[in-house]
Amino acid sequence: MSKINNLLDELEEQIANYSKFSLTISEGNVGWHIVHSCLVVNSVCGAVLKSDASKFIKKFSFKAFLVLLINSFPRGKAKAPSFTVPSEELSPANILQSIQDARKSIEALSKADKNQYFTHPIFGDLNTGDTFNFLGVHTNHHLKIIKDIIK
Repeated sequence: MSKINNLLDELEEQIANYSKFSLTISEGNVGWHIVHSCLVVNSVCGAVLKSDASKFIKKFSFKAFLVLLINSFPRGKAKAPSFTVPSEELSPANILQSIQDARKSIEALSKADKNQYFTHPIFGDLNTGDTFNFLGVHTNHHLKIIKDIIK
């Protein structure tokens, strides 16, 4: 849990750069990447918390294993689901609110049963522990993009 909270701290440090963009790096600006990361945290945590732990069945996924092992996603290979795309005008205030909401979601996830899960469209079912790892890798992926944008 502390890893994802540290990553949320790093996102918060980038709020001042929210309007910066580089089309050679990404179509989204820094604010878009921050809010997208938070929307992913919120939606994934919500799915885990609604899940029935008794229905979790561990299945090996080579793709999930590889991503979680190398702690990285390839760039430009996946499209963000519509519910994780920021839909409102971005401002420092609503970006900060997104980060605060993500912190609450992480706190709630920390109280979930170890076998509560969410189903990722590529990686399959990820239990609570793997979900924390996935959220860390995903958030770090977008932090790397943010850092490249502001170079």
